[in-house]
Amino acid sequence: MLDKEFWNNLYETAQTGWDIGFPSTPLKTFIDNIENKDKSILIPGCGRAYEAEYLHLKGFKKVTIIDLSPLALDAFSKRLPSFPKSQLIEGDFFEHQGQYDLILEQTFFCAIEHNLRKDYVKHTSDLLNKNGKVVGLLFAEEFGKDHPPFGGTKEEYLELFSSHYNIEHMDIASNSIEARKGRELFISLKKQDCLT
Repeated sequence: MLDKEFWNNLYETAQTGWDIGFPSTPLKTFIDNIENKDKSILIPGCGRAYEAEYLHLKGFKKVTIIDLSPLALDAFSKRLPSFPKSQLIEGDFFEHQGQYDLILEQTFFCAIEHNLRKDYVKHTSDLLNKNGKVVGLLFAEEFGKDHPPFGGTKEEYLELFSSHYNIEHMDIASNSIEARKGRELFISLKKQDCLT
């Protein structure tokens, strides 16, 4: 089980290869182009939440972050004590309730087991307001299925997300960090108006 103890242990033993120490370049560029700073934004599986820090410092007030690991959230709080504690949630994303305009995806989808992917698609859709979007990054290669990160292919993602989303964009990111160049897809998925 990829539970609280599992993730906390990775932070405790510094086995955090996904943590680049700053906002991901494609997401930073995306954030820089958001004009409406009143958007309600959720970052699931936020880890040390560099994107949330960037949003907060740019004046976004309705940012909520959630993670299973108290150590990751504590590191974020120490770095950014002005972030509202009520918008910092230690818990399971799949049990989270709320309504958001935007969900930012950054190394959370690849951290959940394959059998939860359909649940991720449905739950993100349920959490989004009308015209809401999931925007972020997905790995564009397979890594195996015995431990995270769990990768995938564009074809697999298109099939998975098209049940609840209109695919606005899903292509290799043009401005990934060096270690991930050509290895990740930038996605923009718009919630479908009505589902049958």
